[in-house]
Amino acid sequence: MNRVDAAQIRDFQEEGAVALRGLFREWVEPLRAGIERNIAEPSAIARIYPAANGSGLFFGDYCNWSRFAEYADFLRHSALAETAAQLMGASTVRLFHEHVLVKEPGTDMPTPWHHDQPYYSVDGRQNCSVWVALDTVPLDTTVQFVAGSHRWGRWFRPEKFDRTALNQDDGLEPVPDIDAERGRHRILSWALEPGDAVAFHFLTLHSAPGNRAAGRRRRAFSARVVGDDARWAVRKGKTSPPFAGVTLGAGEALQGPEFPVLYPRPA
Repeated sequence: MNRVDAAQIRDFQEEGAVALRGLFREWVEPLRAGIERNIAEPSAIARIYPAANGSGLFFGDYCNWSRFAEYADFLRHSALAETAAQLMGASTVRLFHEHVLVKEPGTDMPTPWHHDQPYYSVDGRQNCSVWVALDTVPLDTTVQFVAGSHRWGRWFRPEKFDRTALNQDDGLEPVPDIDAERGRHRILSWALEPGDAVAFHFLTLHSAPGNRAAGRRRRAFSARVVGDDARWAVRKGKTSPPFAGVTLGAGEALQGPEFPVLYPRPA
């Protein structure tokens, strides 16, 4: 079954990001339930950033799919993997990790401009993040993308969301000040309804504003998947997620229980 059309595949591959409308509506309530459990039981690597004025917080956590059945069910049984296979042009899809991001009402902390691949211990051109909206996301709080930035051939320095460096002296160039030079770029963004999603490449530059609205949460579930050419990478310094227990060597095909095959769906 075709989950996306030729125009969406072209936009993903050429622009680096594409909107997917209504594809996950039936999964909104299960994923919301999973996120509430996750907030109550965060992992040891969860990140919780309080708002500067104390009125909200930004919660992020990842690699919890084996702890919460709602996440595992979504990853294994939704249209996610088949859709990603079509966007990437891949014959197999393997989970890299899942990531939940919650900006509570009054959260003034933005997600700074960055791209994901330098944070990750994986290489390969076939990759895809699928960011599923679980609340209404108007344009003033939605994720923004620099069109075509995944094809610049540049890798930018990873930073934590509080703008401190993930690794000092990693040899990578700093992220350009996209906001100061917006006129030089085409910025993509979409207002989203629960069950809509945005798919984007690991090298696509993106950011998101804070959530200053009163009474409106911004919950999202993001699945990061890879295709046929995925290889384990050893970076200089820390990676995010850390994957401390993985013993793969640099350049080995991504495999192991941490990275299950999602497509073709196992019998």
